[in-house]
Amino acid sequence: MESKVVALIVGSGSGLSASLARKFSSNGLSVMLAARNVDKLEDLTSETGATTFQCDTADSGQVQKLFENCTSALGPPKIVVFNASARVRGPITDIDPDEAQNAILTTAYGGFLVGREAAKVMVEKGSGSIFFTGASAGVKGFPNSSVFAVGKFGLRGLAQSMARELHPKNIHVMHIVVDGGIKNVATGRVEGGEDQPDKWLDPDAIADTYWHLHSQHRSSWSWEIEVRPWVEKF
Repeated sequence: MESKVVALIVGSGSGLSASLARKFSSNGLSVMLAARNVDKLEDLTSETGATTFQCDTADSGQVQKLFENCTSALGPPKIVVFNASARVRGPITDIDPDEAQNAILTTAYGGFLVGREAAKVMVEKGSGSIFFTGASAGVKGFPNSSVFAVGKFGLRGLAQSMARELHPKNIHVMHIVVDGGIKNVATGRVEGGEDQPDKWLDPDAIADTYWHLHSQHRSSWSWEIEVRPWVEKF
């Protein structure tokens, strides 16, 4: 009997990660969710049948253990999604260096560690999909957001480099620029007012895009795509 395809989502929460877990599960995949706090994932695991594992993405030992645990419990992951990130806001003159370091380690170094372990598994198997969730800050820096820009610009560079290295090895590496705020599906709250219901991205729609990218034929692979509200001004 053929084993199920395994999807590992790192940096899981109630937003986009939850929509991805539902999308993967509904398509017959086995799902593992990784987060610093797995208690918050209890309802989602019940809904999707996912397995959870506690992991700090900035800790190389924990990331390695995550992949070992995933392979042991479900099998080697065919899809790996890196969603972890951290923000420190404020004028650059006021930002605490230690807080900045921790945020950059989570967002960029964590992406490197997860991407490295995913590549090791997939190179051996000869195929796989690696997703890095980016943001507007990865292509344009905003005031009082220097730390987030460092992390997301680094993550984008990592994805581009890995795509050029791994695409010829049949491993699809993608960077998704989420250019806007994501609607809270759990509460149904639409920020910005009911007069602009499409101002905020629907996480289920973003998850559809991830699934499409995973399903792309390798003759026309994308390495980067931007998702943004149609009502937003360029």
